Amino acid sequence: MALRYGLFICFLLWGGTELCYSQPLWQGGSPPVVVECLEAQLVVTVSKDLFGTGKLIKPADLTLGPGDCEPLVSMDSNDVVRFEVGLHECGNSLQVTEDALVYSTFLLHNPRPVGNLSILRTNRVEVPIECRFPRKGNVSSHAILPTWVPFRTTVFSEEKLFFSLYLMEENWSSKKRSPTFQLGDIAHLQAEVHTGSHVPLRLFVDHCVATLTPNRNASPYHTIVDFHGCLVDGLSESSSAFKAPRPGPETLQFTVDVFHFANDSRNMIYITCHLKVTSAYQVPDQLNKACSFSKSSNSWSPVEGAADICHCCNKGSCGIPGRSKRLVGQWPESASRSRRHVTEEADVTVGPLIFLGKVADHGVEGSTASLTSVMLGLGLVMVVSLTLATIVLGLAKWRQVSFHPVM
Repeated sequence: MALRYGLFICFLLWGGTELCYSQPLWQGGSPPVVVECLEAQLVVTVSKDLFGTGKLIKPADLTLGPGDCEPLVSMDSNDVVRFEVGLHECGNSLQVTEDALVYSTFLLHNPRPVGNLSILRTNRVEVPIECRFPRKGNVSSHAILPTWVPFRTTVFSEEKLFFSLYLMEENWSSKKRSPTFQLGDIAHLQAEVHTGSHVPLRLFVDHCVATLTPNRNASPYHTIVDFHGCLVDGLSESSSAFKAPRPGPETLQFTVDVFHFANDSRNMIYITCHLKVTSAYQVPDQLNKACSFSKSSNSWSPVEGAADICHCCNKGSCGIPGRSKRLVGQWPESASRSRRHVTEEADVTVGPLIFLGKVADHGVEGSTASLTSVMLGLGLVMVVSLTLATIVLGLAKWRQVSFHPVM
């Protein structure tokens, strides 16, 4: 609703120079000047009976502001004169205070003689006008129209998320200090996303592979998580599983029984996981899930969501109707192009995980055997060298005695 202001009009009285009255000069009825402060416009309505004497003023004698803006054209039958100008027009001044925006101007009545007469019957009057808008809050009377996408979605796509993958201690209380394991141990891994000022998000581990180098496409490899969140490592002779319930929607924990690659002397592996997020309010489905296999019940179960979202883990075609089963270990294509509701994702690598089991022992045994062989070889060389030296010295002495007989 427009703000209406009744102005106190200051007039110079006939024949006097008294100060302006602190009260309006009119008695009852509507004020002679009414101001409407709109969102971007100033509307001033002036009664032609400006002085309340019954003598009407001429519209041509009225101007608004330092720019001398003229009133709207009106018929002689109208008893008011109107001005409609922008807040920044007519030389209006703007002052910014702590609590308000103040637009200031003035209405000027400057009478001019009629015809050949050199007399005036009304005074020159300058009426100050002021519009105040509060700086806090919505100054518009209209509803705020939303954009075509919610603000939450806009922030979702513009801010950067930070993904991480850590080795944790057995009690999940802190990061693991040492990356070493014995074969038969269980590695505790924690995936996180730092959301910052984002709306609540839920993190998922879409795919994980173990390799001998940080290169996720290296060979040999072992698939740990596949088919958009199925922890397939639990199908083998291991107890690998996701931990339920989560510590929070932005964190996902899981365990993996440690292993080493057969027929390879290296005693370390790297684990690379493809992490992604969805809105925390989105219901988990076949594309966004965390499923573990239980040997006791011979079935899959999700960390959250309906149990049937894990049924596709046996088929290997989760959420991709009509597409053939993807080969285990094949790294997925860029998920952002095929799943539009996934707004952020990243590949994160943890490692190396160093194993002190069979592979390391074999290495120690091989080193010891090699060292023993070298020592034996050096000893044999020394014995042969000493023997040859003794023979050479003996022959030299014999020749010396034979060619130098005693006289």
